[in-house]
Amino acid sequence: MKAFILERYGKKGSLREGELPEPELREDEVLVEVHAAGVNLLDAKIRNGEFKLVLPYRLPVILGHDVAGVVTRAGSQVRQFKVGDEVYARAADHHIGTFAQFIALNENDVAPKPSNLTMEEAASLPLVGLTAWQALVERAGLRKGQKVLIQAGSGGVGTIAIQLAKHLGATVATTTSHANLDLVKGLGADVVIDYRKDDFEKVLQNYDVVLHSQDAAALEKSLRVLRPGGMLISISGPPDPTFAKGIRAPWFVRLIVRLLSAKVRKEAIRRDLKYTFLFMRASGQQLRELTKLVENGAIRPVIDKVFSFDQTNQALAYVETGRAKGKVVVEIK
Repeated sequence: MKAFILERYGKKGSLREGELPEPELREDEVLVEVHAAGVNLLDAKIRNGEFKLVLPYRLPVILGHDVAGVVTRAGSQVRQFKVGDEVYARAADHHIGTFAQFIALNENDVAPKPSNLTMEEAASLPLVGLTAWQALVERAGLRKGQKVLIQAGSGGVGTIAIQLAKHLGATVATTTSHANLDLVKGLGADVVIDYRKDDFEKVLQNYDVVLHSQDAAALEKSLRVLRPGGMLISISGPPDPTFAKGIRAPWFVRLIVRLLSAKVRKEAIRRDLKYTFLFMRASGQQLRELTKLVENGAIRPVIDKVFSFDQTNQALAYVETGRAKGKVVVEIK
């Protein structure tokens, strides 16, 4: 099969297009013929070597986390899917590889593809959809009447998180550039802040939840817009000790993580806030919940560009620019 392979870590490096055998199938896995793969900043960060401490992949490895496609084989213990089923998934850490013609996935990480979406639209959703769900539903328990700030509302996570928060009944504020004001308003944002003109710290106050995805300066400001008892959820760092413990990191990684997050954790405690770092995980069950919301119209995917399979490196480079509105997808079949 054709695949895009990471052979060595390096910033601005390229994946090599090559031929590899089809993946071997375990008893609890399905073999999926990949029709489309979502492209995420996480793929570029792994390529650049930024996650070597927490995701120590043995190279060479096929990159790619999001997939939509068709089941072509099923392991002997698989009960949820059969050959011919259209599915989508976020491949689990250490079992990634959607920049390829086939991928083997544990059936518990897979869900039926939303019936009203194309393969490209479905492939855009898993990682960002699960990130939004795990942040707003699982961690924050966001509910009707609460106020949430979702940073970078026109980005991949932001476009889905705004819609999910509105579905949950929250008042949603977001930051974006002037060019994307109409986009985020159309997704349901109630308060839209042009970050090039205004400082969200001076506009917002007494918020219940902040979903942080930007730099350290925005992290500090986020603490100051929350009410006492509020929650700051970061998907861009710094990681906290709970995360390090959850991935069973070695002692020296735990020490590094503790030091990296010490300042924000101390300030959160001083302000009677909760700080938590989220590194999303694969979940077929949660994808099924997202499927319901997609099929009833509560959530729609936002796609900026679709690249051909042979343009996978160009797709990664475009994602790294930070200019994408919503998601970037590679069409494989």
